[in-house]
This record gives sequence, C-alpha cells and structure tokens, in this order.
Amino acid sequence: SNVIAALEWAGNSREVVLQHLNRLQNSLSVLVGEAATGAVRTVFTDTDEAWVEVMDDFVWLDGGKRLLWLSERDGWRHAYAVERDGSGAALLTPGAYDVLSVDAVDEKAGLLYLTASPDDATKRFLFRVGMDGKGRPELVGLAAQTGVHRYDISPSARWAFHSHSRLDEPPVTELVRLPSGEAVRTLAANAGLRAKVRALARRRAEFFKLAIGDGVEVDGWRILPPDFDPAKKYPLLVYVYGEPAGQTVQDGWGGSGYLWHLLLAQKGCVVASFDNRGTPAPRGRAWRKSIYRQIGILASADQAAAVRAALAAWEFVDPDRVGVWGWSGGGSMTLNAMFRYSGLYKAGLSVASVPDQRLYDTIYQERYMGLPGDNAEGYENGSPINFAKGLEGNLLVVHGTGDDNVHYQGFERLVDELVAAGKQFRMMAYPNRSHGISEGRGTTFHLYTMFTRFFEDSLRLSPRPR
Repeated sequence: SNVIAALEWAGNSREVVLQHLNRLQNSLSVLVGEAATGAVRTVFTDTDEAWVEVMDDFVWLDGGKRLLWLSERDGWRHAYAVERDGSGAALLTPGAYDVLSVDAVDEKAGLLYLTASPDDATKRFLFRVGMDGKGRPELVGLAAQTGVHRYDISPSARWAFHSHSRLDEPPVTELVRLPSGEAVRTLAANAGLRAKVRALARRRAEFFKLAIGDGVEVDGWRILPPDFDPAKKYPLLVYVYGEPAGQTVQDGWGGSGYLWHLLLAQKGCVVASFDNRGTPAPRGRAWRKSIYRQIGILASADQAAAVRAALAAWEFVDPDRVGVWGWSGGGSMTLNAMFRYSGLYKAGLSVASVPDQRLYDTIYQERYMGLPGDNAEGYENGSPINFAKGLEGNLLVVHGTGDDNVHYQGFERLVDELVAAGKQFRMMAYPNRSHGISEGRGTTFHLYTMFTRFFEDSLRLSPRPR
C-alpha cells in the first residue's frame, strides 16, 4: 500500500505536484502531473535505509524550474535544488552540519536563510548561505548569541520577526533587518514575565555533555536547588521523552514545565534531562536513525546509561532517590525505565503513555519500527507492557479517558498487566480529557499538585505546607 503524503498546485494552474510514499516510508517520490490529462512523471525519488521525511512546503526556484528539497542522503540534512524535468538534484548546503529548516529564499541576492546549530545541538541560530552550493553558512546577528532563535521572515527576505530565549529565560521578540540581523525595534519585551522569573529563588540551568560509553556523548541540562551545597545528598528527577518526535535538551524557554521543575528544585531536588540517540537533534543522520526498529529499546538503555554516568560524576546525588517522569512517548520511556531498570529508578510518573506499540498510530509507529509482521521482536521488546513484572519502585500512571491520540485502552491493558503481576502502583484517570489532559475546571492545577505530592512522598522532598 502507498500514501499520497502531500498534493498541491505545481506553481501554475496546469500541473499538480505530489509526494508518493510507500508504506515502509523509506521511499518517497515527487511526481508532477498534468491536471487536464492525468499524465504523471517522476522528477525525484528520495530513499533511506530507515525512513524519509515528508516535506511540509513546496518552494519553487527559478520561476518554477527547480524545487527546494531537504534530504539526509549524504548523512546530514541538507537543502537541494531538484530539477523540474527530472534531470537531477544539486546540493546547496554542503558541510558536516544539519539544516533544521529553510526559513526564506532570497533569489535576488542568491541567499538561503536557514536554521541550524553546527556546534551545539541544544541551540538554534539563523544562518545565510549562498545558493551556488559553494559557500559556508554565515551566522546572522551577533556573534556571541546563545539559546534558541526563531525567525519569521518576510517574503522579500528584507525583514523578520526574531524571537530568542533560553531554557530559563522567557522570549523577547524584535523586528530585525536582513541580511545583517540588526535589531530595529523591540516588539514584545516580555518585561513583566522576565522580571517575575528573575525574582524567583533559583540557580541558572546548566547545560553539559555526558559520556555514556561506546564513544557516545549525550547532551543534558540540570537545575540545581537554589541553596545547593555540594557536600549534601539530593534526589535526582529525570525528565524524559526520547523518541524521534521531540528533543527535551534544547536551550529555549521551558515555560510552565521549567517553572514546575524549578519548584521541585526549590524543594531540594536536582532535576535533569538527557537526549538519547534517536532524538531529532542536529547531530547527523546516523544519530537520528540509530533508533530504527528499536523504539523504546535503545533509548531506554541510553537513558539508564546517562543516569549511571551522572551518579558517577555528581557526588551530591543520592543513588537511592532517583526518579523519572515523562508524557506521551516520555510516559512510555518512564515505564521502560521503571520496568527494565528497576534497580536504578525508585519512582516514576508516566502520563498518557503507549504501553503497547501495536496500539499506536500506524503512520508513526511503522515509520520508526517497520511493519509489525517484519519486526515482531522489536514491537514486543519495545513495548513496556511486556516487562511490567519488573516493577519494583513507586509508580504513578495517569491518562485521560478521552485521549484520541494515545487511546485509553492501552492504559487499561497496562493496569490489568500490573494487577496480574501482583504489583502495587497508583493510577489516575481523568474523565473525558484528551492527550494534553487540560480540559475541565481546575484540571491543570489538580494534575501538577498530584505530580508534586507524588515526588514529595516517593523521593522524600521538602514537605509541602499543610
């Protein structure tokens, strides 16, 4: 079976362009068809031993003669110009770095504007590079900038709305002039929120790299208690996601999640996060595709190795009080941590998880795992429900009964499995809430109060006010 992943007019009213994807999602063809006759021709095919990514936007170059395309075919995610007549594809952005997105095309000046971070996978910057395929990318804006920068660039590529932030620093938005990146006017200083955050009792978040063995280094961040004393012993709480759909270790404003983690740090907890192999970080194709056919297996092993490395390096962490929590894929990773590495983790909070991969969306699961019939062992070993008997610590599982993304049936099957195995745990089902568990009066406050009390009890944090 095949999928038509995208379809739109091909830069004129006579032809359409479409993306044709096979079920394994490892071969994607770009087709141009005549609207009047239905005649179709293939202009480009992208393949990968793991999976290929669908392009979200069709951008035509040279008056429609060439199509801008992103591909990992040389080991990095790069921009190519695909000839409309099918005669080939030219690499526009050579080099050992990933193009995360092409944000604008200035054909008059011969420039591409792209988001990348060649030297630090936790950051995001805007670069400009010539379209002749010969130049090196040049940083737009100040040389000393850090954090995450996002640009909404005008069609003329002369102006942009520029927003920048850090994990523990709310964003500022300004109008900038291109190609220099010079700030012209502050549009949203966010002064009120920034002042409130600065006034909180806190230490700034710290980013680091951690060697986990076999030559692998993972990126991470940690938030230490405001009154941190290296001579003391603190519990460690790990925030996890770990799947190909998201990266937790990014130096952009963490919002309410960061503020809740800071609250736990104020209660005497070290909070940290690690990006395992397979996360969509700009660290090359091999990093991202290493997880193929082993979702939940390689990632949970990397996460456990990162915790062990942290325990070895951070003498101030109590190895008997290590917790883990995550939502959606991070909820699944929490279950894998608690069931597979029960001697390492003592407490886990799993929210809206996928206990059995065979119950999740085929377009997602098959992209990263292959077909169930071709990878039965991977589906079995990657699904935490099959390891429920390994639970030893404190576990809280939470789900919305109206979750239309990660269906509630998986939660009930997990509960049945834990009960059958004689495992004690806590559970909370929120009626008619969807995947974000946000609907209904008081839900978010109730949810995070429950989360906080669970970790106060299971990791022995500072007691809450009575």
